[in-house]
Amino acid sequence: MGAALRHDSALKHATGEARFLDDLPEPPGLLHAALALSPVAHGRLAPLDPAPARAVPGVVAVLLPGDIPGRNDIAAAGTNEVMLADGLVEHAGQPLAVVVGTTRDAALAGAAALRPEIAPLPPVLCIEEAIAREAWVLPPQAITRGDPCAALAAAPRRLSGEFRAGGQEHFYLEGQIALAVPGEDGEMAVQSSTQHPTEVQHLVARVLGCDHNRVTVTTRRMGGAFGGKESNASWVAACAALAARRTGRPVKLRLPRRVDIAATGKRHPFLYRWTAGFDATGRILALDAIMAADAGHSLDLTGGVIFRAITHALGPCDVPALSVRALACKTNTVSNTAFRGFGGPQGALLIEDVVHRVARAAGLPPEQVRERNFAGGGNGSETPYGQPLEGDLIRRVWAEARADADWDARRAEVAAFNAQHPYLRRGLGSMVLAFGISFGQMHMNQAGALVHVYADGSIRLNHGGTEMGQGLFIKVAQVVASVFGVDVARIAITATSTAEVPNTAPTAASTGSDLNGWAAHAAASAIRARMAEVAAEDWGVAPAEVEFAEDMVRAGGNRAMSFGELAKLATMKRVSLSATGFYRTPDIHWDRAAMRGRPFFYVSYGAAVAEVAVDTLTGEHRCLGAWLVQDCGRSLNPAVDLGQVEGAFIQGLGWLTCEELWWDAEGRLRTLGPATYKIPGSRDVPPVLKVRLLEGAPARSETIFRSKAVGEPPLLLATAVWNALKDAIGTDRLDAPATPERVLMAIRDR
Repeated sequence: MGAALRHDSALKHATGEARFLDDLPEPPGLLHAALALSPVAHGRLAPLDPAPARAVPGVVAVLLPGDIPGRNDIAAAGTNEVMLADGLVEHAGQPLAVVVGTTRDAALAGAAALRPEIAPLPPVLCIEEAIAREAWVLPPQAITRGDPCAALAAAPRRLSGEFRAGGQEHFYLEGQIALAVPGEDGEMAVQSSTQHPTEVQHLVARVLGCDHNRVTVTTRRMGGAFGGKESNASWVAACAALAARRTGRPVKLRLPRRVDIAATGKRHPFLYRWTAGFDATGRILALDAIMAADAGHSLDLTGGVIFRAITHALGPCDVPALSVRALACKTNTVSNTAFRGFGGPQGALLIEDVVHRVARAAGLPPEQVRERNFAGGGNGSETPYGQPLEGDLIRRVWAEARADADWDARRAEVAAFNAQHPYLRRGLGSMVLAFGISFGQMHMNQAGALVHVYADGSIRLNHGGTEMGQGLFIKVAQVVASVFGVDVARIAITATSTAEVPNTAPTAASTGSDLNGWAAHAAASAIRARMAEVAAEDWGVAPAEVEFAEDMVRAGGNRAMSFGELAKLATMKRVSLSATGFYRTPDIHWDRAAMRGRPFFYVSYGAAVAEVAVDTLTGEHRCLGAWLVQDCGRSLNPAVDLGQVEGAFIQGLGWLTCEELWWDAEGRLRTLGPATYKIPGSRDVPPVLKVRLLEGAPARSETIFRSKAVGEPPLLLATAVWNALKDAIGTDRLDAPATPERVLMAIRDR
């Protein structure tokens, strides 16, 4: 355990051998589907005339809301989130019809031939208008502690601020895709590129009007997901399944990139307004803040996003008196959804903005102000809602990142450079994170696994987690190999399937290894105990004396046999070598009425330093170096974890500096592909990127082998780049993403 093994599909990814859904052999009689989308943001939709699409050669069917045998409802949470618009259009890009053809080109041509008649209605396109109308997709959430009004009034100094952070397109390399194959007795087999096979199963059954046991969903791997295939993949699969049910033939639906971006949700944009009270030392005494999220036109997963945003609004800091409200604003844009960090990155920006503006007002370095407000060490050691924080780890990750970057010498170098260059400016920034690990919805913190040991000693592993490139499968295989004391090569990693492990949670919230690792551990441990009894009986020793290691089973002095020999012996003695495992996260609870509890099993910490260069004449900028320290507990696989830290940081860099979603005045998204939407490229990676896992810090909660999650927390470390840009141009106000245009505007307004 803890070996730095390569990803199980690493070579296949590099050589093209890894088969994604669109690479699989197509079943006989396959049809293709395409979506017809709304061209307007809001309006009354007249009944759609399918004739123009049916006239296109190769079109087999045009499916409208009336063709849905079950419910036209794809809500992941709540109800009444329609799959196909029925009488009302609520965002540009909303699906209106599913067109089915003998080829993909025919289906796409048929979808393009449709001419929807929509009577326009005034759209709500910005957060400010939604706030003015009190247009919410769910009631506001609020966390309070103490008396913030009185504390603000009594504070020696007060300061107010406002800023915003944009959304982010997932831009997974493999787009949304599903293949549905109808079977007998109403069965439907669905292959889906999804993070949540169980939700796909439930939504397909809802749309088809059948029981869950009629639908089997399988996922071998995804070509990226980042939260974008948690709820969005479900309705894509439901469209394919609807077409398969109506035509009686297999149907594949693969969204073109422009359709994918137009029709699927993004990271939630946020608007922040706050007032803080503080003293001359930079101690923040009170905070009154609003974080307003653009939910889009429907609920989707916004409830969980604003919950995590509000619970991460102070990051690693303590504020004794505060009120933070989170607003879920309804606008006529695509329904925003899960994205790596799930609201945590947006929440963490609040305290960073407060810290930097307070520092400027107090004439202190931002790092000194942040340290002054770290939880623990004389300040409060719990979040406002009651989650314990480990102040020693907060201070340790920051001290190590600062040392790795040689902060004081680097600060002097930046100052010397800036003194010699009037137009090119360098800046230094930092970030310290505290990120809670668990699903905010308590019932989702569960997992199942199924393990078989065959008579030759080979092992088959299945669990409810999905593989999207993050290395979950190899980590869980390492857990099972550790239990049996065998090489990981003995273990066959298999596709996630609702037919093998039911009722699973999504692979999200950085919980994949925690949940599925423990479930697989339980299943493997049950089999190992049975095998130990077989060996003990054969050798005449106690089961506790039997040891499994190095592909061998031993007891005492000379008693030994190979793992395969023991598997054969157990089979001959009619002992079951198959077991299921189940795990539910302990020690978590949440009171929704009081907005208090311990919603996270543990907290992950990290820190970063970043150096940037800015051309003040053009606003162009580059990250020159980044030094990252991430707390992974006792890492299950350092090679995989380091890759996750690097990737998360670069994705966060994109969100905060270059990835800009732009809608026109009519509410149409215009950044629909790589020509207009800029994701980080290889040249955006800092020339100096030093990543290190915190050493000697096993998790203090009973996690799997005392490891900690790594998928989402490091994305927040990119905030150091945002802070460095502010340092370079001498401002404490900079909206994100900090594109060259925004940098120039910030320089103008400073």
